Amino acid sequence: MKKKQLTRRSFIQQSTLTAFGTAIGMPIVFGHYLPQNLLPVILEKDSPIEGKHPDLTLLNDRPLNAQTPPHLLNDSITPADKFFIRNNGLPPENIDPEKWTLTIDGESAKSNRTFSLAALKSQFNEYSYQLVLECGGNGRSEFSPPAKGNQWTTGAVGCAVWTGVRLADVLRATGIKDNAVYIGYYGKDTHLSGDKNKRPISRGCPIAKALEPETLIAWSMNGADIPLHNGYPLRLVVGGWPASCSGKWLERISIRDRIHDGPKMGGQSYRIPCDPVAPGTKVADEDMCIIESMPVKSLITFPRTGAILNARELKIKGHAWAGDVSVRKMECSIDFGQSWQPAQLSPPANRLAWQDFSATVRFPKPGYYEVWARATDENGKTQPMILPGWNPKGYLNNACHRIAVRVK
Repeated sequence: MKKKQLTRRSFIQQSTLTAFGTAIGMPIVFGHYLPQNLLPVILEKDSPIEGKHPDLTLLNDRPLNAQTPPHLLNDSITPADKFFIRNNGLPPENIDPEKWTLTIDGESAKSNRTFSLAALKSQFNEYSYQLVLECGGNGRSEFSPPAKGNQWTTGAVGCAVWTGVRLADVLRATGIKDNAVYIGYYGKDTHLSGDKNKRPISRGCPIAKALEPETLIAWSMNGADIPLHNGYPLRLVVGGWPASCSGKWLERISIRDRIHDGPKMGGQSYRIPCDPVAPGTKVADEDMCIIESMPVKSLITFPRTGAILNARELKIKGHAWAGDVSVRKMECSIDFGQSWQPAQLSPPANRLAWQDFSATVRFPKPGYYEVWARATDENGKTQPMILPGWNPKGYLNNACHRIAVRVK
């Protein structure tokens, strides 16, 4: 065990042995003998991404994209260092929050207004909500034929506490014309080409979604500044819809009299076929529909897949969510879906937050098992056991999550 100063992470500086054990996932036997100023070896790995947990899985670095293994998502509120990263361009540099501004404009704005970050905080009421953000391509790696793009497995999702002001309050203070249809956001991220005249992404949502009370202009994540790669110092948070609707490094919002037409709004970006198609089918752009509310989904976060048990009983934990609606029922199976047993399901902390679930499963004899999880939303829609349907871009895979368990 090599010596390590405890200065590089503030949470470690003040940690107790209990906190160390929580980070590792089990008690530290003989931990009271650990010499002062030493970390357990398992915690000595540095993350390749500043401010992020070292076990995030890096998918690419230009732009930066990283996902979170399911067992790191066991917290009811996703810690900032475990929150996934989905970037389309390069984050801004040399950010001065005191000089940061947000402009509201557009064809359907009654006036153009610019707010400083300080003005947003002082002129509008502050709200905090637990909100799920999930990349529309989460689960893309399961598609066959393969779909182009980041090969997310299950980790492009998180539920944090976001704090800011309601987008509705800011838009109404500016003035909304009766012909408003959509909002579009613009961030300060730079296109990969370095061309200042190109934007890597500029998406949005219908005006009705923008005016929901949970849609926020946020500056805080879990009570602290938002991490740089998650949008510091200001971002849009549109819970329940593809995370691409939640623009980062927010500098401008336009109130549109039409569906927003920024980069990655048209073509096949964040769109699926309006009608089901066979795998491998080429679909014309005009036959693709914009993704809105995300589908019902769940994730087993404890234990980690590959668990080896010396007992016939196991308590599993996880989360379930369902876009704009809540989850009504949660089930699990140990016999590849031949039978399902109910799981305990907690209510959401607020609308658009995920819901914790737990269940105790019992294995009839030693051997290899898979534990499957299945959620049903309030409208009666249930997760499919396997890939729900192919689409050219590999979006909206909400097949059941499963983990491997070996019982001795």
